[in-house]
Amino acid sequence: GGGEPSEIQRTVTGPADILTRMPTSLTARQRLAALHRHASVNREDFTGQDLASVRTSQLWFTRCLFTGADLRHATLDRCSFKLCDLSGADLRGASLRGVSLAGCDLRGADLRDTDLTGASFGRVNTGTPPYGLTDVTGARFERAILRDVRAEDVIGWPFEHDDNE
Repeated sequence: GGGEPSEIQRTVTGPADILTRMPTSLTARQRLAALHRHASVNREDFTGQDLASVRTSQLWFTRCLFTGADLRHATLDRCSFKLCDLSGADLRGASLRGVSLAGCDLRGADLRDTDLTGASFGRVNTGTPPYGLTDVTGARFERAILRDVRAEDVIGWPFEHDDNE
């Protein structure tokens, strides 16, 4: 009957087929640059990627991996990072104005010379304390611009708290 071809089609379309249809020609940098404002980026793996000087703004990253990624001089103004792993990422000289980092792992990240004006370091209410906290243990903040930065329940926060929590 008419249902047979689609049945065969369904068995052929496995994960391997899906992978071959993805645009492999685009680099991670091009994919990010092509996204429009307020686009959501979920569970993408940018581990160790060269994203130096990438320019994007107001993207919503959820559960993305930027472990050890090169984000030097990247422009990520007003991007939202939720439950993302940025441990060991190189963000030297990056513009992170107004970014929101909630429940993110920034252990050992290099944030020297970054512009963090108006940035927010916070937590995600996962329903089970103390999960969803942002961890900046061992991160480097030398010469970073920290004007109007908000930090709530941040593990390893190296600065004085304003008691405005």
